[in-house]
Amino acid sequence: MFEKLNALEKQYEELSRRMSDADAMKDKTRYLADAKTYSDLERVVEAYREFKGIENEILETEKILKSADPELRQLASEEREELQRRREALLEEMKVLLVPKDPNDEKNVILEVRAGTGGEEAALFAQELFRMYNRYVERKGWKLEILDMSESELGGLREVIATIEGKNAYSRLRYESGVHRVQRVPKTEASGRIHTSTATVAVLPEAEDVEVDIHEKDLRIDRFCSTGPGGQSVNTTYSAIRITHLPSGLVVQCQDEKSQHKNKAKALRVLRSRLLDIAQREQHESIAKDRRTQIGTGDRSEKIRTYNFPQSRVSDHRINSTIHQIESFMDGNLDPLLDPLVSHFQSERLKAETAVAPSPAASATSGS
Repeated sequence: MFEKLNALEKQYEELSRRMSDADAMKDKTRYLADAKTYSDLERVVEAYREFKGIENEILETEKILKSADPELRQLASEEREELQRRREALLEEMKVLLVPKDPNDEKNVILEVRAGTGGEEAALFAQELFRMYNRYVERKGWKLEILDMSESELGGLREVIATIEGKNAYSRLRYESGVHRVQRVPKTEASGRIHTSTATVAVLPEAEDVEVDIHEKDLRIDRFCSTGPGGQSVNTTYSAIRITHLPSGLVVQCQDEKSQHKNKAKALRVLRSRLLDIAQREQHESIAKDRRTQIGTGDRSEKIRTYNFPQSRVSDHRINSTIHQIESFMDGNLDPLLDPLVSHFQSERLKAETAVAPSPAASATSGS
């Protein structure tokens, strides 16, 4: 971990030097990319520098602890305890900061809410869930736009699809995907019995326009003489072009123009279009597969969360967490459950990382 932190600190310093150069703004694209990377690195580098400073202070207190003066030893011991607490907090913070970011975290969201098991009551619950997310969006200062909506006879929602635009929208809402279960007496129930219904939620990162970069090293370009019907020579120059895209195996050729450069340009346009089509279809299939995984079948057994209205209880079954503020929660106050959810899954990602070895200074002081 510390090798990585050293490398990031050097990268941070190099970016600082490069951005402060008088000619830095000549290449605005590079400057903006550097500025973003610099901003992303800033907190982890600050934490690492503070960590190193504290380790040096701990070593100094170790020297004082060997002093003959009992009063100095007492002060040094208290200071060391405080420094060690701060060091451990920084160590945990750096672990979190070093976890690779999901590239989707900063993207906007496609939100889909659909009625599941339970007929008209499920549709009414879907409508309340959608309102809940809408209120959360308002609280965050984000923007929600409905793309498609299908209502039920009693004003519920069979399904609704919307976009949500806002900072960290996906990273905050991504764990809402799954089956949501409601337990209450439906408006349609005359006997007062509690029913169980479900609605499914899918939260997808908004797909960006797929761009295709064609690298010269990935191309084999063959030049040959153009020919007409029956093998008749069209011209005697090597103006026809055949391009093979080596990674995909796609082959495109063009001989319409007498100019080799024009034929190459046309062939590249065709190749780019075909690669774009392949990339988009793969992207769409990946998103569709992700969506199918998220929403499941809508069966009650696949629930991620239960909303129990008689007990004013909202329970998230993935983290075994329950709050008793259902009205506030349904009004968009989601953070009491979202915060521990994010922390839980962040912790799971940390567990997957390589175990962190103690620093030399930490090892030296651990036995003191």
